[in-house]
Amino acid sequence: MDHMEKLREYARLVVRTGANVQKDQLAVVNCSVENFEFGRMIVAEAYKAGAKDVIVFWNDVRTSRLRFDNVGLDVLGNIPNWLAESRNYYAKQKAAVISIVGNDPEAYKGVESEKLKTSSKASAKAFEPYYKKMMNSEFQWCVAAVPETKWAKKVFPELYEQEAIAKLWDAIFDAVRIGKGDVVKAWNDHKLFLAEKCRVLNDAHFDALRYKNSLGTDFTVGLQKEHIWEGGGELTPDQVYFFANMPTEEIFTAPDCRWAEGTLVSSLPLSYQGNLIEDFSLTFHDGEVTNYQAQKGEEYLKSLIETDEGSRRLGEVALVPHDSPISNTGILFYDTLFDENAACHFALGECYPTNIRGGGKMTKEELIAVGGNQSDTHVDFMIGTNDLEIIGITKDGQEIPIFKNGNWA
Repeated sequence: MDHMEKLREYARLVVRTGANVQKDQLAVVNCSVENFEFGRMIVAEAYKAGAKDVIVFWNDVRTSRLRFDNVGLDVLGNIPNWLAESRNYYAKQKAAVISIVGNDPEAYKGVESEKLKTSSKASAKAFEPYYKKMMNSEFQWCVAAVPETKWAKKVFPELYEQEAIAKLWDAIFDAVRIGKGDVVKAWNDHKLFLAEKCRVLNDAHFDALRYKNSLGTDFTVGLQKEHIWEGGGELTPDQVYFFANMPTEEIFTAPDCRWAEGTLVSSLPLSYQGNLIEDFSLTFHDGEVTNYQAQKGEEYLKSLIETDEGSRRLGEVALVPHDSPISNTGILFYDTLFDENAACHFALGECYPTNIRGGGKMTKEELIAVGGNQSDTHVDFMIGTNDLEIIGITKDGQEIPIFKNGNWA
């Protein structure tokens, strides 16, 4: 396959397998102006899939950077009603949402952390109905990536721009199984593999997990009493199957946000709000971050942790073997969509209600009461290594190895 053929197959995969756009369904596409050509391919494929209409929200990180540099907190903290109503409207209509990402990992380097925090909190509040329905899988959504020049140069600094972009494209195609035969079959097989891992862990129904590795991670996390492991794709209430992330190598569940003890040490950098946070650690007691430090980007780590009460607690536990396709590339992507699928990780902030039996029908207060974390944010950070040990602890205290030397035991 040449590059254009791979692009077309990628667009079809994202629309028909990722978001699984249905006949007569609305589709929403979020895409940067720099990647307009691929955005148009997505739109065309959505119409071919039978979409009733396709609405595109174009964005430009450079324009956004200019805005952060030139407006005040009063402006950043105010989301116009028309914008909030637009996003929330399409969620209410159960539109399939496709987001094309891939911006400069340090696009907002040097922006005051308070500005980023204010903007993030305002967006979370204004778009709360949208995010609640998304976290609850009430409509299909899919996040996929397209190379952007500065991102490609960050990943491959030794290469010229065009070479870096071409190499990043190759890495993305490999990660989503493009160019390796029947891509739809490959994703169906992958779905079955992840489903089997979920079945084993759901049958075991561990009470807690204990983590240790040579970086300094020494940590125990309790799992929510009625937790459910999920992985690969998800079903909407209308029984439409979709993959929220392309690529995806993880299986994940809900921790009990009241039970976390010990220290987690990052194994990969975290690109958060256009800034890199590197070589950081978090110490927990009674489920809450009580201490943290970072060699780089500590002010942004502080901003993340202090977003609200829930951002100090965990909302997701995810397992990814070290011996997995993305990890085996040896590439540090500086993008959570890829790096989280190369290593075991956790998320600070909001839990997925679908990871709790009956959680989709619970109110925010009911979720909190059973240990389901609630927050205006959800940010994954990676802790997996090639020597990570994870022990599952049963209700009666039995200890069963889950990961040994970074892989499934």
